[in-house]
Amino acid sequence: MAYKKILTIQDISCVGQCSLTVALPILSACGLETCILPSAVLSTHTAGFSGFTFRDLTEDMPAIQKHWQKENIKFEAIYTGYLGSIKQIGYVRDILKTMGTDNCVRVVDPAMADNGQLYSIFNMDYVEAMKPLCGEADILVPNITEACFLTGEEYKEVYDESYVRTLAEKLAALGAKTVVLTGVGYEQGRTGVAVYENGKMEYYGHDKIAKGCHGTGDIYASAFVGALMRGKGVYDAAVIAADYTVRCIENTQGDPDHWYGAKFETALGELIRMLED
Repeated sequence: MAYKKILTIQDISCVGQCSLTVALPILSACGLETCILPSAVLSTHTAGFSGFTFRDLTEDMPAIQKHWQKENIKFEAIYTGYLGSIKQIGYVRDILKTMGTDNCVRVVDPAMADNGQLYSIFNMDYVEAMKPLCGEADILVPNITEACFLTGEEYKEVYDESYVRTLAEKLAALGAKTVVLTGVGYEQGRTGVAVYENGKMEYYGHDKIAKGCHGTGDIYASAFVGALMRGKGVYDAAVIAADYTVRCIENTQGDPDHWYGAKFETALGELIRMLED
């Protein structure tokens, strides 16, 4: 197996099982040399905790990039997650353009919205700034809400395949070569992922667990990138990531003290086995 070097750019929530504290171990478990560029450091994530600390690392990003360039460091994949400001998006666009190898795979998770609403820190100016970054992705991994904001389509909770295809086609029109759309469900109690690649749509569905967990989008995107860089095709990587994320949620059910994230560590062995199939 080729030993590949990947860069992931997102924040660190020191407690809370999301962002880099999810991406780093999952990608490493997939057998990838995982390098990180933290966009911020928080004591905890922001969902359910109060009084958390926050240190913005925006101004550190260009200096880190400059040092990497001096050392002639290049990455075979670059995967971006939550970015805290428009300024960070600009820095990341430059990193995507300059820090990859000739065959670098660029994966963008436009983590900015869910359940029909933008996260409270963001506004439509941020959405507009995110569009060019999404257009520079080889693979774009949004949820339904993020897809609606990026395309201007109305957010719906009940929809059909034509609605999802319209979202995918409009996302591809931004410039992304492939779209992996998460949280797609055509019937009650079911959800899944739609993969749009070369004009073809494929869908993988599974049961929806009523009680979800914070950070599962990061778990999904990290497992997807890990499987992809282990040589799986886009659809197969999307399926592996979905099955792994479901197992993480299942392993967290029934533990009221673990309300802040998913026990993704407990299923890492299964993810590794999935990659070996």
